[in-house]
Amino acid sequence: MSYIYETMYILRPDLGEELTDQAISKYQNILREQGAELLETQHRGKRRLAYEIKKQREGVYVQMNYSGPGGAIAVLERAMRLSEEVVRYLTVKQEVTAEAAPAEEAEA
Repeated sequence: MSYIYETMYILRPDLGEELTDQAISKYQNILREQGAELLETQHRGKRRLAYEIKKQREGVYVQMNYSGPGGAIAVLERAMRLSEEVVRYLTVKQEVTAEAAPAEEAEA
């Protein structure tokens, strides 16, 4: 059975455009190295947080959708946890239904 994962993370707003792009690339490369296939990455831009986190009132939101082994998530989340640039992160697992799987294979 195949799974699709979605990781949403918030970067510090004071990083600047270049460092933000480097951080996004770093996390994409971690997933690729672990055997995951990136389906989509959305840079959602700077938004105001609902409450202050680590003395930050705003954050840069990034969403990555990918499929791959479960072990890739542990490596990705460890890198995010140890990083000073990530304020928060959340990974959600979505099961691919039998009806959706043939449609995806036909596209490939």
